[in-house]
Amino acid sequence: MFYLKYRPRTIEELDNLKVKEVVKKILSAKSMPHAFLFVGQKGTGKTSTARILAKAINCLKRNPQGPSEPCNNCKNCLSIDSFSSPDVVELDAASNRGIEDIKNLIKESNFYPMSNQYRVYIIDEAHMITNDAFNALLKTLEEPPKSVVFILATTNQEKIPSTIHSRCILINFGRASKTEIVSMLKKIVKLEKINIDESVLGLIAQHSDHSFRDATKTLEELVTQKKLSYEEGKQFLGLLHENFFVALQKKDLGTILSWIEDFNQSGGNYKHLIERLLDNLRLALLTKSGVKSEEDNEIALDVKDIVILMKLLTEAYNNLKISPIESLPLEIAVVEYYNRKKL
Repeated sequence: MFYLKYRPRTIEELDNLKVKEVVKKILSAKSMPHAFLFVGQKGTGKTSTARILAKAINCLKRNPQGPSEPCNNCKNCLSIDSFSSPDVVELDAASNRGIEDIKNLIKESNFYPMSNQYRVYIIDEAHMITNDAFNALLKTLEEPPKSVVFILATTNQEKIPSTIHSRCILINFGRASKTEIVSMLKKIVKLEKINIDESVLGLIAQHSDHSFRDATKTLEELVTQKKLSYEEGKQFLGLLHENFFVALQKKDLGTILSWIEDFNQSGGNYKHLIERLLDNLRLALLTKSGVKSEEDNEIALDVKDIVILMKLLTEAYNNLKISPIESLPLEIAVVEYYNRKKL
């Protein structure tokens, strides 16, 4: 998988430029903070950065006088990379969120590292931790062992208690920019020797929800299906949704079902298509409600019809994973929409 194969392993390989500079400054400081809070949406590199930081502070070839890249060759770096280090522990708070889980972690943190300078605890989805567990963790963050570093990663900063927040160094990963995503994709394309239209990389970046991971997965899907031209990329990403609305507005069920069949025959991606349809309907809803001013929105549906269609498409999207026929959820949604229009 491209995302795992090309996951950053050094500071310089980080695709998020702002985070890269922050990490360099942290490693240049005379003392290492004992707790970090990594905030950002999914796929922006939070856990990758946490692992790089864990390697950088434990690398046997570390330069104590300034920022130093992990060598990725010493036994400490290799064990962290292979998830076998006894001193670097990754915890998914979505499934290990209770007070007993955190108490066990706190108990372990009191032991001196076995083979590294620091014990590092990387807690992903930290906002899932229960209040009681947060309270237990707070005591350790107030008086942490000198050889322990906690890295809390979250997609939902608002759910992190202020008492925890105030005791951590905040690193905001924000959202990956289109420029950063395209730059990352170009590296992969070059290393994989893929002959792809460069404009496709821009399409991927524009429709990846600002996520490095999602963009990489989309690139791999396109390469696997050999859809490497601009038009093929648009088709795969569901960017022909404008034609869907044109067919829908003809008020002829046969026309829209024929459009879906053509989309199916050309190998279109229904997941991406419905995502784009919902994006455009949401924009139309906000525009018609006076929240946004969007001159280019030409969806000729009233607010009531937009809401009905959004509900049906959301249901269709959720049914994609269980449908025996890929086109069926969208076809059912369209038929139901026309039936409701007749009432």
